Amino acid sequence: MYKTFGSDVSMIWEEDTKKAIWGHCYLPDPEMIHQVALLVAAFRGRVITITPYLHGEEDTPKKLSIAYHFDIRGVTITSTIALKDGLHKVKSITPVLKSADWNEREMQEMYHVTVEGHPNPQRLFLDDSINLTEDTMVPLSMAMSGATSTTLWEKVMGSPKEGMGKDE
Repeated sequence: MYKTFGSDVSMIWEEDTKKAIWGHCYLPDPEMIHQVALLVAAFRGRVITITPYLHGEEDTPKKLSIAYHFDIRGVTITSTIALKDGLHKVKSITPVLKSADWNEREMQEMYHVTVEGHPNPQRLFLDDSINLTEDTMVPLSMAMSGATSTTLWEKVMGSPKEGMGKDE
């Protein structure tokens, strides 16, 4: 990271009592996440998950940040970007790290973030007739209703799983 970004980015490294190591950095430019993905791929790492979140003071408009959690040989690295005001767009890292696919699609669907250049941008859970706005947040409990039946499978795949009834 230091070789790629220099002093623009500072990494904070921590270690717990069991010798698990993790690092965290804030990227000043959202475009930098693509370079991080290239570095992770070069070390045969993967995306663990991607976490979009709103933050800010109570009396000011909330800002959207995205934390990308990577694993490289058992070391967790989190790189966080803050999206520019009013621009909920980020470049897809799925072409570099296939493990980002589901997370980026979910981010588009549930957080109204445009993931530019995603190879398969179709929705995972919500019906296409539902139009989200930048202020819309979909609770996970709503998206996952039916997760203990075939309903979730049908939402993801678009049809009932072959050989299974509605309640199996």
